Amino acid sequence: MRIVIDLLSFTGQRGGTETYAREIIPRLAQQLPDAELVALTNRAGDAAVREFFPGRVVRLSPVGADRVTWALGAVLLVAPAARRLGADVLWCPANFGPIVHGRPRVVTAHDAIYHEGTGGPVARVVNRTTSWLAARSARTADAVITVSRSAAQAVERHMGVPPERITVIPNGATAPAPPVDPWSHLTALGIDPGRPVVLSTGNRLPHKNLEGLLQAVATIPPDRRPQLVVSGGGAGDPLKALRDGLGLSDRVILPGWVSDTQLEALYAVASLYACPSLVEGFGLPVVDAMRRGVPVLANDIPVLREVGGDLAAYADATDPAAFGAAIETALASADVDASADGDADADAQPDARRRSLQAWAERFDWGACAAATADVLASTAAARERASA
Repeated sequence: MRIVIDLLSFTGQRGGTETYAREIIPRLAQQLPDAELVALTNRAGDAAVREFFPGRVVRLSPVGADRVTWALGAVLLVAPAARRLGADVLWCPANFGPIVHGRPRVVTAHDAIYHEGTGGPVARVVNRTTSWLAARSARTADAVITVSRSAAQAVERHMGVPPERITVIPNGATAPAPPVDPWSHLTALGIDPGRPVVLSTGNRLPHKNLEGLLQAVATIPPDRRPQLVVSGGGAGDPLKALRDGLGLSDRVILPGWVSDTQLEALYAVASLYACPSLVEGFGLPVVDAMRRGVPVLANDIPVLREVGGDLAAYADATDPAAFGAAIETALASADVDASADGDADADAQPDARRRSLQAWAERFDWGACAAATADVLASTAAARERASA
């Protein structure tokens, strides 16, 4: 079986969908040892894909890192390339793909954010175009994978995909790799070891609501205000102007994209992970933080409750005062845990809360995700072969 995988979106800076591809694809090769995997890449992400891809890589040079050529490549180039390569099944793991029937095709629709998302007039125009392409790609696919029950409901409602063609396969949690001395990797970021750290991560798309997170921190009195570290965003981070305008220059650190080691170090020193997203398909950082025993405060929406369960804390992230108060409450709870850890009896046993967080997150397993994905790919290819026999 030859599986062609559309990685035209991969640039190394697109967050959750790229983590998904990096984690699943090597495991997919283990699940399907007799299958041949072939990747389609853009010219900007080609080298990054080759670092983890266990098979042949074909670069489609007209496609760059921008979303316009990615969308055009998905519509115009992917299907002919899959046909030339003799694909038994084409997998599009990042929401988009061809918009007409062709080779047997599976699309992973992580969410319906472009149907539900927010933003200004330009963003709404982009959302309309993008949502039409995503919906058309999903409706013309043989099978659709999505990552949560909430996402499946959104895909059915917004994209018109019948539920019998949707398979829910939850994402996994990335295994921790904590550095021995985390602070040694964070010196360059300017974080004060003497103050509690609230961590958040992600790109600067409107639905991430990181502006709302900064506004929430601004409502906390200065003498109790924690350090907020928000990775991602790059050199021209749009959050910088808001941070400075709110007078948070000494409390909000915007380090840009960090290395894997720096991210692990940030998890290791964080007292709290904050997820203020308005819309998500899954919420990978929530389970990654919990896997590392970091308490989580999330916006109170169904998908984040699905992922965080009863062990995360929730508050309305559209209300800065309410979310700011919830940050203080969560940090106070973390302080109580830290005090207990200092007790001689507590030191004799792992912290129960931390173990509970880790145990919950370990339910989300990339190996199981890859196995279920392999089943969908294989059954899709087999069904089309039977139909054409």
